[in-house]
This record gives sequence, C-alpha cells and structure tokens, in this order.
Amino acid sequence: MIAFACRLPRDGFTLDAAFEAGSGVTALFGPSGSGKSTVIRLFAGLERPEAGRIRIGDATLLDTAAGLCMAPHRRRIGLVFQDALLFPHLSVRANLTYGRFFAPARERRIAFDPVVEVLGIGHLLGRRPATLSGGERQRMAIGRALLTSPRLLLMDEPLAALDTERKHEILPFIELLRDAFGIPIIYVSHAVEEVARLATRVVRLEQGRVVASGSPAEVLAPASLAEASSRFDAVSVLAAPVSRFMPDYGVTLLDHPAGQIVVPGRIEAPGAVRVIIRATHVALSVGHPGHVSIRTVLRGRVVALETDAGPFALVTVRLEGGDRLRAYATRLATDALGLAVGDEVQALVKAVAIDAHDLAGARPAAD
Repeated sequence: MIAFACRLPRDGFTLDAAFEAGSGVTALFGPSGSGKSTVIRLFAGLERPEAGRIRIGDATLLDTAAGLCMAPHRRRIGLVFQDALLFPHLSVRANLTYGRFFAPARERRIAFDPVVEVLGIGHLLGRRPATLSGGERQRMAIGRALLTSPRLLLMDEPLAALDTERKHEILPFIELLRDAFGIPIIYVSHAVEEVARLATRVVRLEQGRVVASGSPAEVLAPASLAEASSRFDAVSVLAAPVSRFMPDYGVTLLDHPAGQIVVPGRIEAPGAVRVIIRATHVALSVGHPGHVSIRTVLRGRVVALETDAGPFALVTVRLEGGDRLRAYATRLATDALGLAVGDEVQALVKAVAIDAHDLAGARPAAD
C-alpha cells in the first residue's frame, strides 16, 4: 500500500494533497499547474514538504512530525521522465546496467534478461542512444529504471515528447511491465486515453488538491457540467469481452450487455476489454435509430440530464448491464427529442471514433 499526504506552500500555489494507492498503475490526472509533477518530486525526495508523510509498504520515506526524511538515493524509486536522459557515450547495455549500481546486491530482485525480453530491446544492446528512435530510447529509460529493483516506479509524462505512432509502440510495453513485474506505478499524464487505458486507479488533482479518486470509469467521466474542464476530455469506460472478428469487414465485435460494440481491426484479448468512448462521440436516439451508418447501438435509460446557460447538455445513460455512458448534445437536440430523466434511449457510437490502440486489455492481432 502507498500512502501520500503532503503540504507544500509556494508563491501563488499550495499543494495540499492526500491519497492512497495499491498495486498496478495509479494515474495522477489534472490540468497543468495542478501539482502532479510536484507530487512526483516529493515521492522521489527531490523536494521536501512543509508537512507530510509518505509510505510505501513497510517503508516510511518521509514523516515530518517524526523528523524523518529518507535520502533520495535510499528510497529505491525508479524515475522515467519525458526526456529519456540517457548517457550518450554508453551503449544500450551499459545504460541499462548503470541503474543496478544504485540497488544493493541483496535487493536486486529484477534480473537483466526478463527486462530486456519484456521491453523488446535485445537487438539494441550494442547500439548508442543517438542511433535509436524516440520510442526505443524511452523503452531503454524504462528498462534502466526497472533494473534498480525499485519499490515504486514514477513516470512523469513519459510519452509526451513522442508522436502518435511511438506512443502506440510504448503503451503495450508499459502494460506488460505493469503486469510482469508487480511494481506499483505512479503515472502522470494529460492524455485521457493513456490514463483510461493504463490506470487501475485515477487521482484527479486541481489547484494542488485531490478532487476525485477512483476507477477510470468513475473519475474520467464528469458527473456534471461544472466538473467538466473540457467536453473533449470527458470519456466513459465500458467493459466487454471479444465476441468475434469479421474478416470480410475488418472489424471486431465486442459483446456488451447493452448491445454489440464494433471496433476497427482484429482484436484479441483473454478477458474483458476496456473501451474508451469520448462523450462527444456519442449520439442519442429515442426509439430505434432507423437507417443510419452507425453499427454500435447500445440500449439504456437516461439517469441524469444537465444543462446550463450554454449551448450544451450533458446526458448520463445507464446502459443495460450497469455501465454508465456520458454523452454531450446540444440543448437544441435534447429539447427537440423531448429528452427527460427516465426515458429509454439508444446510444450510438461510430466505430471510426474508437482507436483500437486505446483498448485496455487487448492487443491488435496480426492478420
């Protein structure tokens, strides 16, 4: 169990946050300046709070009341930043093994070969960082952090400097290391799809304070218009197992209790897949939608409908099976439909709006 509670005043800003986290990935999410990177620095011991306590399992890293502040090099925390921060004069192998010197021999529980295998960097070991792609360098940085055998891995916007293709390359490796090594991860990102895909738990920060904590489905979908920092960041997370691949059309069908979800490409998954759907990509229909091109039609009932003086309405639909799906619509549309709480509706989602790379628990399969 990880426990964090710290207060750190600064000019015009005070971090005063507390949360707990377990295994898997805990994502720190929120706008710029909300304190996410400050939390990372406090965990690492790069800053000291005015008051606070930080524990990882049985180890107390910080307890200002007791006068305890463990030195950064003794905390056994792995760090991965936007910039890989590699030694340019060393080979990939030498960069990877450099981190092992910071872990006492008796505590080196993560071996070299499994890390190289999971990250797929065996063919790079003799090369120098300058000859690698951005994605390869970031995989190398992750490997170096893992080989310190850390108690905790901190990842501060690790994909922010990469293009979309490189991000899609790295995300499966982060999932693999999360599952293969059992090291808890604190993950900072502005990208809602990254957070929804990777996180076991999400902690939302605003102005230095924790305003929400829970599963991605609970935290990333705003409960009200007032909570929505941007309608384009509002997502819903649905869980559904793979039904079958339709080779003639190049799509995979997922079996959700409310209806089938159509996903582009061939997807394989051993269990349920987490599908990330933006609220701006959902359309609503009262009654059967008729002749439309959209194939994902999910049955549900309106449980909340909120409007304000602006042009939009935020509609919450409880789907058959219990999942909640948020949809943004114009007030013009909701009034024209006569939409009200309690109405049965069909929620329509375009398949082209779902990115197979953002499905948690799934792997795009080779043809």
